[in-house]
Amino acid sequence: MIQYPISFHARSESASGIGKIWQIESQNLKIDCAVPVEFEGPGGAFSPEDLFAQALTNCFVATFKVYAEKSNLGFGQVIATSELIVDLAENKKPVMKKCFLKVKILDCENAERVKFIAKKAFEAGFILNSVKTEVVLDLEVA
Repeated sequence: MIQYPISFHARSESASGIGKIWQIESQNLKIDCAVPVEFEGPGGAFSPEDLFAQALTNCFVATFKVYAEKSNLGFGQVIATSELIVDLAENKKPVMKKCFLKVKILDCENAERVKFIAKKAFEAGFILNSVKTEVVLDLEVA
């Protein structure tokens, strides 16, 4: 049984300058990060916006995998892609406005059951439910 609360940690540090690439670390794994070109940075590494979109996308994938396994539901592959829209809010500040999450689940034993479990996973994903960003699910089951 899962015991709450659970802590996850990240560490990041960077030298001064918008053009400097830095690293972020979690669980002894490091990735390069940069301010994206769209915000006048150098790009070429993960931006905070990339990591945000990845968190939403992977939240669905992880939750679906857990729900499918706990339900003894077979499938061949889940493919999730996302498009994060950053736009200005009413106060003229940029926000993560909307995320389009396109999910394709292949080689299903029971397509209707897979759809049901996928929708439950989407509704239950706790990162998906922890953000103000509107997330729109486009689900295809084959």
